[in-house]
Amino acid sequence: MATTSERLGIVETQVKNLDGKLDDLKVDVKDSGANLKSQLEKMYDASCTQHSALSTEINALKSQRDKWVWIGATALAIVGWLVGHSEKLVKLLG
Repeated sequence: MATTSERLGIVETQVKNLDGKLDDLKVDVKDSGANLKSQLEKMYDASCTQHSALSTEINALKSQRDKWVWIGATALAIVGWLVGHSEKLVKLLG
């Protein structure tokens, strides 16, 4: 059976090994954090670019829709006026 001093020496060696492994783990965590931050920044930039492009496209579609709504409303108003005054127009043309 090992003596107390031998056991203590073994425990100290194991603690030193654990310290080295912890240092490696800390470095790995810091590297992973930096890589994660970099990836998140790239994803954020891509998201902002995509949202900007979609916003531009949606605004163009809205303006085109508004144009056609106004054209339709104007056409309906003209047709309504013509129907309302059809008797006078028939007398005038006929």
